[in-house]
Amino acid sequence: MAGKRLQFGIQTPAVRPWSEMVDLWQRSEALGFESAWLPDHLVPPFRPEGPILEAWTTLAALALETSYMRLGILVSCNTFRHPPLLAKQAVTVDHLSEGRLELGIGAGWFRPEHEMYGIDLPDTPELVARFREAVELIDQLLRNDTTTYHGQYYQLTDALFRPAPLQKPRIPFTLGAHGPKMLTITARYADRWNSTGTVAEMKQRNQMLDEQCAAIGRNPAEILRSHLYVPPQLTGERPWDSADAFHDFVGRFREVGVTEFLLQPSPDWARVERIATDVMPSLRGE
Repeated sequence: MAGKRLQFGIQTPAVRPWSEMVDLWQRSEALGFESAWLPDHLVPPFRPEGPILEAWTTLAALALETSYMRLGILVSCNTFRHPPLLAKQAVTVDHLSEGRLELGIGAGWFRPEHEMYGIDLPDTPELVARFREAVELIDQLLRNDTTTYHGQYYQLTDALFRPAPLQKPRIPFTLGAHGPKMLTITARYADRWNSTGTVAEMKQRNQMLDEQCAAIGRNPAEILRSHLYVPPQLTGERPWDSADAFHDFVGRFREVGVTEFLLQPSPDWARVERIATDVMPSLRGE
C-alpha cells in the first residue's frame, strides 16, 4: 500500500448558504483536491437544530458548478430512498457531471433523524440485509437495460433502466462499512471502501477486508482504501494544525493501508490552502 499514490478530497456538510457551498467547492477544485463529497443527513448529527440541505439535490447542482473533481455522497443512507430511486438519481448526476460521480452507499445509522422524520431504522441484522440487497440491486440496474430482482426486501420485475450511466461498466461504488458483515458486502461490490476511525480500527478493518477478498477470490488491490476525517468523531486528531501535524496524520494511517484521505476542512480556510499547496503535492509524490 505504501507505494500507491495518495489522493485527497473534502467532505463538506451542506449547512452553509448555497453561494458559500459553491465557492467552497470551486476553491477546493482550484487547490487540486481530487474529489468532493457531501454527507447524507436530514439534520446535522452534531448540531441537530441547525440547517442542512438535502444531499442529492445539492450534489446535482454542485456538479454543474465544478469541472473535473470527482464527486459523491459519503455515503447515501439506504433507509432514506428506495434503491431504484437512488440508482436513477445516481445516473442523473453521472450525466450532469459528465461522468464524474462516485456512488457512495451506506446502511444508515443516525437514529434521532429517523425518529423525528418517522423513518424506520431496523435493528442491525435487518439493516445489513437490506443494505446487501440494495447494493446487489443497484449494481444490476446500472449494468443492465432491464432488471428483475426478487429479494426479501426489494422486488423488481422487468424494470427498464434508461438512460444507462456514462461510466462503464457502471458508476464506481463507494461503500461505507465498519463491521465484518458489511465488509463482506464491500469485498464483493466496492470500488472504494470508506470508513472512519482510529489507526488501530482502520488497521483491523483493512485486514478484515483483505481476508474477505481472499475468501471470494478477489484481488484486494482492486479496492481503494479511504478514510474519512470528521473532527467531532476523531477528537484526538488535528491534521489541519500544521504541516507537521498533517504529515503525521497521513503517515500513521498510510502505514495501515489508507491511500485516500477525505477530510472535513478546517474552519480556518487559510490552513487548508497552506496544506493543499505546500504539503499535499509532496505526499502525492509530485
